[in-house]
Amino acid sequence: MKIPRSHPRYTSLMTRETLVKAWKAGVAVPEGLIAHGRGEAWDYLLGEETSAPALVAEKAAAAFLVRAERPVISVNGNVAALAAREVVSLAIAIPAEVEVNLFHRSDARVIRIVRVLKRAGARHVLGPRPDARIPHLDSKRALAHRAGTYAADAVLVPLEDGDRTDALVRMGKVVISVDLNPLSRTSQTATVPIVDELTRALPNVEKFVRELRGDPEEAARVARTYDKAGNLRAVYSFINWRLRTLARAPGGRKR
Repeated sequence: MKIPRSHPRYTSLMTRETLVKAWKAGVAVPEGLIAHGRGEAWDYLLGEETSAPALVAEKAAAAFLVRAERPVISVNGNVAALAAREVVSLAIAIPAEVEVNLFHRSDARVIRIVRVLKRAGARHVLGPRPDARIPHLDSKRALAHRAGTYAADAVLVPLEDGDRTDALVRMGKVVISVDLNPLSRTSQTATVPIVDELTRALPNVEKFVRELRGDPEEAARVARTYDKAGNLRAVYSFINWRLRTLARAPGGRKR
């Protein structure tokens, strides 16, 4: 389907088309398309832009990542479809390992996602032939690599499930999530929940990584002073402000 650039929802529609193509290619799954729609609804509440609280969380995420000894970026089908280049660029900047982790897992699908990431410039991607399991998980999301997520001290988990986020936190890891829903189990459980859209969040984190990796004292200060509860309260306040503003000037936009 050819979508005219003049369409007011061009970016949103192109994102949906990208996910549909990824599903047809065996990279994404139908459940992932449903999850994307749920997230997009929250993005409407955020005004489809990065909020000030999100920027604070993104800078904190960068601080934890540059201070980590064994950082890992976890990738699922939606992340690979929508932000493979952003993932690879961030992994190089940190630097961090990249590992594929899937709920609806098959060897063939893992290999397809590895290929997507390598086409985006990744030299090394973990995922095939996992040799460890994350405790307290019964699904295939427990499968991991000892050289990757299992031994990591900080894990960036974009578009993650809450059960795996919780399991990784229980292992003592710093877990950084990217989730548009501030009420999700993922956002509530992660060490640093970033409430922002994936393709906005990852470049912001990379920008802060490049700023902080040469300034260890500032990175330490940012990590030390980050307040998760306060940051989430700021997100709720921002959404409340958005709703009150819309209530005073109702109209909304067409889908």
